[in-house]
Amino acid sequence: MENRETFSEEIKKIFEDMKNTPEDQQQITHNGVLYPSGLCSSEIFEALSTFEAREDDIFMVAYPKCGTNWTVLMLQDMVYVVYNKNPSSLIPLIEFGGPGKYEKLKEESSPRILATHLHYDNIPKSFIDKKTKMLVVFRNPKDTALSYYHFYNNNPKLPTYTSWDTFFQDFMSGNVCWGSYFDQAIAWNKHIDDDHVMIITYEAMKEDLEAAVKKISEFVGMSLSGDQVQNIASRGAFKSMKEKSEITHGPMGKAIFRKGEVGDWKNVFTNTQNQEMDAKFEACLAGTKLGEMLKYNVYCK
Repeated sequence: MENRETFSEEIKKIFEDMKNTPEDQQQITHNGVLYPSGLCSSEIFEALSTFEAREDDIFMVAYPKCGTNWTVLMLQDMVYVVYNKNPSSLIPLIEFGGPGKYEKLKEESSPRILATHLHYDNIPKSFIDKKTKMLVVFRNPKDTALSYYHFYNNNPKLPTYTSWDTFFQDFMSGNVCWGSYFDQAIAWNKHIDDDHVMIITYEAMKEDLEAAVKKISEFVGMSLSGDQVQNIASRGAFKSMKEKSEITHGPMGKAIFRKGEVGDWKNVFTNTQNQEMDAKFEACLAGTKLGEMLKYNVYCK
């Protein structure tokens, strides 16, 4: 698809531009939260404050490394099947790019697929006011942390960590891009029953992708036949996405689609780190609806 090729070229350009950026300039701080400087800027955050969402937008939200690109590609596939609409050539994350991106987004036909890693409190108000459908994806925090560690080290737009132990402490304190996983989880748990919000987990998609595709399509109002659900799930399998990643995401494909496994954290977490993460989960999410959805005792013990 021409738009997909244009998107891949845009990713490639960003990749090349950031290769020689000094590590101490690879992150910026906005309202106390770190962001990658090659993708985000004060100008983009200022423009976001007046961004106009549409009621028929499909807004996909996830903390980094919880399945953002995987889910966006499946949503784009659904829209193509139902509306015969090719994916946009623009990077779907609303906080990425320059302010001029929003003028181009105004010209996009509906339904637009947009995405973000932003905390609920930092999402443009128009998405909330218009009750735009928000598909929120969460992943167990231990696999999220490990995947994020590798993403930092395989991404020229972010500083390199010399040790997993150092990254773990930054992750636990929220001293990473987009801030604290647990702060975001606590915020979304408050909105888990909102009519325009649907939360699904990475692990649930891995376990039964067809069921997830059906559930997601029904939530966003796209009617799919059984064959269409099956075909989208087949194309959306992580292995298939990884094999096509260089085409879909250019040189960033390998960093974005690494392993996609559940339970890989067991290969690196120390007993002390396990206990620290368990205590954090207990303090933040134990007894909550989102905590139950994450099946922490199944995937993190």
